Amino acid sequence: MSLAKLTSLSTQTLSLLLERERLPAAPTLHLAQVTQNMRALRTGIGALAEGTGPPHPDVEQLRVQYERMRGMLGEETAAAAGIESLSFDPPPRSPSPPPLPTIDHDRKPSPEPVYEPYTDDPDAEPGILLQTQQQMMDAQDTRLDHLSHSISRQHHISLQINDELDVHTGLLEELDTDLDRTGARMSGARRRLERVARGVKGNGSTVTIASLILVLLILIVVFKT
Repeated sequence: MSLAKLTSLSTQTLSLLLERERLPAAPTLHLAQVTQNMRALRTGIGALAEGTGPPHPDVEQLRVQYERMRGMLGEETAAAAGIESLSFDPPPRSPSPPPLPTIDHDRKPSPEPVYEPYTDDPDAEPGILLQTQQQMMDAQDTRLDHLSHSISRQHHISLQINDELDVHTGLLEELDTDLDRTGARMSGARRRLERVARGVKGNGSTVTIASLILVLLILIVVFKT
């Protein structure tokens, strides 16, 4: 994997780790993707660091970034995911330079060679890394905006549910009051019926005599006619 691709992968992994730190309540957020990226970074950095000479400054910067992201992930989480620390062996000490040759002042200086700018990926266009980072930041901002809208929508739904609960509570209180009034009325009617029943029971003999007199009068009228 080229240095440019490793740099892009490191930037993407750093964005995912920063998003994990913003949401500490989700410990497994992007964990699989971060683990996969970290393993690919370790393999790629190790492959670029192989050689007889000292590591390239950009490779060393990637290694420092890798160790920083491993610390952001956490020692226990990194160990559980199999993400090991990346360390380079110190480069062998170069031998002492040979003695400088004597300078011939009459010799004309040779023209200085023209060096081309170093590019790890000659096919990459200028500024492609910045464009990639900007696109990843824009995508992250979009995801955060969606998350903010979802939280706001849940907040509004919670407020509506609370209002509906208040309305239902008021209806239940009114129903309870009506039931209490109906119970009081039924108790009064039951007491009146009990008084009537007691009165009828106490005057039962009088009612019987009056009924017999009425029947007797009816018989007399019938027989006379």
